[in-house]
Amino acid sequence: MDRILIIKTAALGDVLRTTSILPGLHAAHVPVRIEWVAARGAVDLVRTHPLVQRVHGVDVADAQQMAALQQVLQQEPWTRIVSLDDEEPLCRLAAALCTARLTGATLVNGARGYTDDAAEWFDMGLLSRLGKQRADELKVLNTRSQPAIYATMLGVAMGRPRLELPAEELAWAHAWATTHGLTDGRPLIGLNTGAGGRWHGKMLTPERTVEACVALKARTQLPLRFLVLGGAAEAERNRAIHAGLLSKGLDSVDAGVDHSLLRFAALVDRCQLLLVSDSLALHMAIARGVPNVSFYAPTSAAEIETYGSGLKVASTAADYCSYRPEASNATITTERLVDAMAEMLGSSGVANLT
Repeated sequence: MDRILIIKTAALGDVLRTTSILPGLHAAHVPVRIEWVAARGAVDLVRTHPLVQRVHGVDVADAQQMAALQQVLQQEPWTRIVSLDDEEPLCRLAAALCTARLTGATLVNGARGYTDDAAEWFDMGLLSRLGKQRADELKVLNTRSQPAIYATMLGVAMGRPRLELPAEELAWAHAWATTHGLTDGRPLIGLNTGAGGRWHGKMLTPERTVEACVALKARTQLPLRFLVLGGAAEAERNRAIHAGLLSKGLDSVDAGVDHSLLRFAALVDRCQLLLVSDSLALHMAIARGVPNVSFYAPTSAAEIETYGSGLKVASTAADYCSYRPEASNATITTERLVDAMAEMLGSSGVANLT
């Protein structure tokens, strides 16, 4: 039996979208055992996947944990290692293991580097051997999605991400929705328009979020309800969005920010449409097939593959895809967002509701 190790620890959304490589790897190596190295906080995003036999949770910054993990992983040789994080401890780990084939980040002549077959991806990143200026240029010029690039570099068919939600989490979400009056059949629009505390260009302000919801309601004339979603860093802005929606006479529920990853995903799963930044919630929606409208200013829209589940609204400003936290998102107008949301509601059949 072949043994494959995937090293992809963070960020959370990146871990989830990387599960797109699993079907192709599995098909190319049957029979196979697949294991995954992830940050402890990301384990839940992978452990329920039916093609993953074991997840190793680790704190990359903890030298003792990394040493212990290396001892475990060195017990048997690997058929293939896919190393997708460029942090030095993970490059050292990939280089220290015995494998017939390594693709991705590793040590090259004692320094961080990457294998030639992974150049299309890593040439656009911080580790690029072409230099930062050329890496930034390649990011802007790129037209291929991350799953497509990964499939090419691994020599497998392109797959799609998958997030299996345990029955108990789905039942919890149903009970939560019932308690909050969200099971009466009216279309539920999820709102995850924040992006933590750093990426200001990724997010819509509470005022712009409310403006888009008011315009969507006016455009569709549907009995819409809104579910305000986000992480711990977004509690204050989410309260502002919720209050703003209520002040405009719209039905809104603030979901809170203290849910586990799988419970958060189960709430996303209940939405008929998600308006979302380039964030974990977007990748959850894609993995679960939830209709979505996503928007991009600092980051690349081309890298995101929605598999037909969503529409993307990208900035047309000069600093689009600059990976500058303050990149302008002014060209992501309410009209463009509402056009996309109305189209998605229509294509998913929600617009036929009365």
